[in-house]
Amino acid sequence: MDTTKRVGKLREIMDDKKIDLAVIMHFENQFYFSGLKAITYSRPIVLTVDSDKLSLIVPSLEENHAKTMTKADKLYVYHETFMSSSKGGSHIEHLKTLISSYPTGTRVGVEFSSLPIQLGNMMREAGLELVNLDNDIQKMRYIKDEEEIELITESGRLVSLALKESLENAKAGLTEMEVDQFGNQALFAEVARKHPNATLDFFVMTPSGIDRSILPHVFSNTRKFDENDISIHSRQVGLNGYRAECERTFFISVPTDRQKELFKIAHEAQLAALDTIKVGITAKEVNEVARQIFKKTRCRRIQYSQNRSRDRNWSA
Repeated sequence: MDTTKRVGKLREIMDDKKIDLAVIMHFENQFYFSGLKAITYSRPIVLTVDSDKLSLIVPSLEENHAKTMTKADKLYVYHETFMSSSKGGSHIEHLKTLISSYPTGTRVGVEFSSLPIQLGNMMREAGLELVNLDNDIQKMRYIKDEEEIELITESGRLVSLALKESLENAKAGLTEMEVDQFGNQALFAEVARKHPNATLDFFVMTPSGIDRSILPHVFSNTRKFDENDISIHSRQVGLNGYRAECERTFFISVPTDRQKELFKIAHEAQLAALDTIKVGITAKEVNEVARQIFKKTRCRRIQYSQNRSRDRNWSA
């Protein structure tokens, strides 16, 4: 993945805003600008960009990883053992050293949504002025290059392949997790066959039954499918860092008449939402169009019940 143009565009933004240094903390943006995709929950990574250097502050655990996957001009490696403590014991020490060369009043670009308060206070105490780059980076990432588009398209194909394999093998008596495995196996085999040396991240959720299918984000468990069960099978696949999602509501065996009726209403709401989507409209507005379908249907059912009750009273 060539990140040179992305860093160049960031530098143009920095120049326009009179920013001398950018400090990037969000792990997805670090990947976008450097190519380094690492697990950061316990050992922070800091990416910095100035007019001529891209630098990474990384734990020693990720040193070889960063050397292999990035074109960083400089690596600041911090060590967590006493044997190497002289080389920096934390990312904070290295960041202090890095910013110490900038005079009071220097404008530093940061992501307000991701910058830890501790680091923000440290830079302010050093006399640096923090400028929010959140919107600028988001706008950069809106527009995908050809490689990104190809990866997203292929992720879409892979997630559909896995979803199809699970749905075709779902039946009463199998657990949610067992149904997931059919798609997982197909996904792993296809990626290994077609994309050697690729990275893959994914998740899958198949909550089933009336009680679990109404929960929006729950992972699969060992509940077994019953006849006529409803389930929501949702998958995401990320190939080399680019993700696609696919989700389907399905029934085990033949749905009941009541299930068919409700599914038809949901389908009607979905079509109304799709017809509403256009440039300039918000997701909230699209969602409201779909909600109105459910609201009208509920009102019709209430009116129908009231009429039936009145008719019965009249007959009496």
